[in-house]
Amino acid sequence: MRELTELRAEFPILRQRANGYPLIYLDNAATTQKPETVINAVNDYYREANANVHRASHFLSARATHAFEDARDTVRRFLNAGHTDEIIWTRGATEAINLVAHSWGLSTLKSGDEILISAMEHHANIVPWQQVCQFTGASLKVIPIHTSGELDMEAFRQLLGSQTRLVSICQVSNAIGTVNPVSDIIREAHTVGARVLIDGSQAVAHFPVDVHALDCDFYVFSGHKVYGPTGIGVLYGKRDLLQTMPPWQTGGEMIERVSFEGTTFNSPPFRFEAGTPNVVGALGLAAAIDFLNQCDHDQLQAHEKSLLEQATEGLNAIPGLQIIGTAPQKTSVISFVMEGLHNQDIGTLLDQQGIAVRTGHHCTMPLMSALNLSGTVRASIALYNTEAEIQALIEAVAALQKDSLSFTTETEHATTAATTIPEAFTCESPQASDTGSVIEALQALRGWQERYRHIMLLGKKLPALPESMKQEENRLHGCESTVWLHHYYDETTMRLYFAIDSDARIVRGLITLILSAFNGQTPEAIENFDMEASFDQLGLMHHLSPSRGNGIRAIVKEIQLTAHRYR
Repeated sequence: MRELTELRAEFPILRQRANGYPLIYLDNAATTQKPETVINAVNDYYREANANVHRASHFLSARATHAFEDARDTVRRFLNAGHTDEIIWTRGATEAINLVAHSWGLSTLKSGDEILISAMEHHANIVPWQQVCQFTGASLKVIPIHTSGELDMEAFRQLLGSQTRLVSICQVSNAIGTVNPVSDIIREAHTVGARVLIDGSQAVAHFPVDVHALDCDFYVFSGHKVYGPTGIGVLYGKRDLLQTMPPWQTGGEMIERVSFEGTTFNSPPFRFEAGTPNVVGALGLAAAIDFLNQCDHDQLQAHEKSLLEQATEGLNAIPGLQIIGTAPQKTSVISFVMEGLHNQDIGTLLDQQGIAVRTGHHCTMPLMSALNLSGTVRASIALYNTEAEIQALIEAVAALQKDSLSFTTETEHATTAATTIPEAFTCESPQASDTGSVIEALQALRGWQERYRHIMLLGKKLPALPESMKQEENRLHGCESTVWLHHYYDETTMRLYFAIDSDARIVRGLITLILSAFNGQTPEAIENFDMEASFDQLGLMHHLSPSRGNGIRAIVKEIQLTAHRYR
């Protein structure tokens, strides 16, 4: 077994800098970085073995086919499945769940049947079952969670009954790190004759998984979360169960014989692998598993547990910070919120210091609703992370908290301005004549960290909307943060005024830039103004995340659509 510090050196991306700082990558629950062995496996396939599998007798096809099926056996051994034909290649856990939903679910479930999922599921383990229920008449039941983020097992037992046909649940929550007692869930579900699907996407990179010991009926995971390539995933299914399931997608490879009178389908796993497979993805995943098998799993778990404890202790000591998800059994995910700072602001400002975290709802909107949150900041740990990186995260968040207190003091008077209509559209709002000066002021600053701070300070000049104007019908969708937009058309001067607000400080600053271009202008001038060019002058879109950039564009688009209605 190799030391973890030695293994870290195999990840080339970790040697680069981000925004002038050493990269600290703490977004591993979204995707893990790739070691040289995985990168080489992908490269070598295209250099030495590129051919379609199973469909030709030539040398390259034979080489590719042997490697492809060897990769399947690598996954079988990784999960301790009994047979290679229980391992089905998919594009990821999402497709794997959809395969089970459309094949087993649609062919098996009927009105009156029940599916149990938990309140902490990823959208990929919610929406497919909603669709199945819509088509079959089955009903979806949700297992609640405690405020700690722990599954309510007593509620699970009350929901589990003779009508339960499937329990589909994550082994580890991607949003808050809770490790669910899946062995107990599987055993108890089987007592009522229910099948069990386990979403292991957040589990396989952190501890060994034994599907034989678990006795689950289905198990799914994505390659890119276990140091493998994107676009490859795995569905494990019990052999006798897969043999009874109809195909989901049809085409080449998944057939034995086709005529115009009818088609005979192939046996599993090929029945569920229509079309040319992601051969290179499978080989890359096998290389990732081989890499992970070089680790001492006890050492890996102890290392990640130590880092999680360090992060928990350090972040808990920061005033105004609340860790979300405090279940006794957790793996390497820590989610938090901070009083006075929007999650997106935290993520953006950490990024300016080279620290990559994830912000938002993490594709778990029902979980966020259950916790009465719009989202969290999530730092997620992998085997290559270090104590120094966790300490850097703690210190950076603590500094943001101190800066937030200062910022709040500076801006508390500004947030009470302009609370009436039409004053909300005119009082203290930036005018179009200010556009040049606003951009020039930003251009004069050195470095994007200074510009981000200035953009946040610009937000203090933006009058806050009164609560009466923050209505759902005035909420602008398409933005990461919550944005409300109102307009007022002065029929005398034929000019438009806008009042916009957001719950994110950086977005408020960006709104100030937008208002400086559009407020008090004619509809024609608003429609013809090239806001994108102004952003380009600042290099703004290059330094915003794609989702935030799209959100800012959505605000501009809505303003220009409003202007079009008055022309």
